[in-house]
Amino acid sequence: MLEKIFSWGKKKDTQEPSIRFGRYSDNNKPLEKTNKWGEADKLFKEKNYVQSIESFFDYLRDEAEDNVQLKREGNDFSFEICQGSKIIRGRGNGEELVAEINLARMPQTSVPVMRRLLEQNFVLYYSRYALDGDRLCMRFYTDIQTANPNKLYYALKELAIKADKQDDLLVQDFSSLEALDTDHIIPIATEEQEIKYQFLQKWIKETLEYIQTLDQEKFSGGISYLLLTLVYRIDYLITPESSLQSIVEKVHYTYFAKDEKPATEKNGMMTDALKSIQAMPKEELFKFLFKSKSTFAIVAPQTQKIIGESISAANGNMAWYRDNNYHFIGKQICEYGISYAQYCYSLPSSLSQLFQLFMMVNYPDYFAALGFSETYAAIIPDNTTVFKPHVNEIVERINTILSPWKTKYPKLEINAAQLKFDSIIHFNQSFTAAMETLNYDSI
Repeated sequence: MLEKIFSWGKKKDTQEPSIRFGRYSDNNKPLEKTNKWGEADKLFKEKNYVQSIESFFDYLRDEAEDNVQLKREGNDFSFEICQGSKIIRGRGNGEELVAEINLARMPQTSVPVMRRLLEQNFVLYYSRYALDGDRLCMRFYTDIQTANPNKLYYALKELAIKADKQDDLLVQDFSSLEALDTDHIIPIATEEQEIKYQFLQKWIKETLEYIQTLDQEKFSGGISYLLLTLVYRIDYLITPESSLQSIVEKVHYTYFAKDEKPATEKNGMMTDALKSIQAMPKEELFKFLFKSKSTFAIVAPQTQKIIGESISAANGNMAWYRDNNYHFIGKQICEYGISYAQYCYSLPSSLSQLFQLFMMVNYPDYFAALGFSETYAAIIPDNTTVFKPHVNEIVERINTILSPWKTKYPKLEINAAQLKFDSIIHFNQSFTAAMETLNYDSI
């Protein structure tokens, strides 16, 4: 174990664990996939509707995820699309296309359940909640002559994302409902679940305990930063699903809700939500840690300018805490700028990889526990002030991430001389500042 912990700086020809961090992004499709969209659109305009749909499903399919299946016999076809804990199942022919997702079983009719779904129907554009016998589901129907790629994409995305959120919430909120169609869910290894649980509890505990040492009024802004950064870290590194993911989202929306509540009250509400995770039995929490396949990103892409503004604003607000020796808060605020962007936007893959490198430098003990051979910084047990980065490995990794994109973006680079390695807060500031100014111009 000691050898494992203290030998991270050595090169190792070992395969890293296959663990996905963060949410699925569908905005980095290769050229051959984007060409399939154009092909589907062309075929639709030529009224080759079934062929258009076949090209469209080819566009959706991510071979690495194995997320979309389409079977076709003449003009008849069937399909499955994975999204988190749910599967869209559908069929079609030369006349129509029908897609459906199972939500829950309702053995006895429940007026409160029906009322909620009726209300939610009003905010749906393409799909509808439905009751088929004792089975609650969501459905989308279209005649084939209007099933152009744009309509199909946004309709299936609405169906997938809404259902993936609602199934667990319905079962959680209404005891009369039973879970349905969950046999395809693949749990992660118990060892990985245990590691994620331990670090989840560790990060919540250390953040909430530190907050208790602060003046709640004077440091209300800093406390908000700490709580939000924590939930964005949980979302990226732990990647919770179902009800646990909903709690993370609740913290985010609590702070950004357009209401008149003061920051201290919002901080209290966010803290209570995190305490509910603390109090959750381990066996219950384990149910929300599983492997999933996705087809649609739950957030949209954003320009580099907007992403850079998030980083710049956070680093600017960090300065006071750094200069007044509140280094724990300052470090988290640096993390906040880029983690907010990672949480709210679908980032380019190169930027997401740089963000993961940033997290590996900041949390080497977590990645080491998961079995990663290179964590880019030495693990210093019970010491938050000592920082020993693996400088050469960090610079090498940056170049490895950016090099494949230089043909498309000739000015995409990070000058290693601008990075500071004397302390974690200086590294975080200089590294995120370099991410802020990345040039994605194609000329």
